Amino acid sequence: MPRHRLVLILICLAAFGVVAGLAMRAGVFRSEPAAAVGGPFQLVDQNGVPTTEKALKGKWSAVFFGFTYCPDVCPGTLQGLSAANDQLGSRAKDFQIVFISIDPARDTVQQMKAYLSAPYVPKSTLGLTGTQEQVAVAAKAYKVYYAKVGDGPGYTMDHSTAIYLVDPKGRFRTVIPYNLPPDDIARRIKDAMREDWSGGSPS
Repeated sequence: MPRHRLVLILICLAAFGVVAGLAMRAGVFRSEPAAAVGGPFQLVDQNGVPTTEKALKGKWSAVFFGFTYCPDVCPGTLQGLSAANDQLGSRAKDFQIVFISIDPARDTVQQMKAYLSAPYVPKSTLGLTGTQEQVAVAAKAYKVYYAKVGDGPGYTMDHSTAIYLVDPKGRFRTVIPYNLPPDDIARRIKDAMREDWSGGSPS
């Protein structure tokens, strides 16, 4: 092999080694765990009681974010979860719906209480609101997107539509997609409960 070609190969190998080393130091080849869903928050419930993430412990919780002036997605989600709750039978005592507002400017404690007093809403449903900063912390913990759309009193809110199922130890278990029929929602909740009872839940 000609000497100049050998030198060129050695230079290329050395350059590759330098680039690879820099990439490893930057973490390019590192396998990072998936970001956790959920975390600490400080809000108030529809009765004005200060509430933290500890309220999610002791029961299975279907957590979703929305606002009471929402024309379709939020009432549809609440109705679907309420109907699914009815299908849980005796297991309903171990389940709660948790609705967190992303529009605290309008969703006062009084507004949340009125909104959740509809006859079809389970009495165990928890409605949470707070300051803009407190809501932002909760939304960030659950990787929720939201944004104000428009100006004036008639503005609306764009936001994520996923439902987060959290187990009685406060751990995120799965996402329930928006617009699933109540039968499917109830089945997913029952499956998660059954897995937990059988000892198949994560430690």
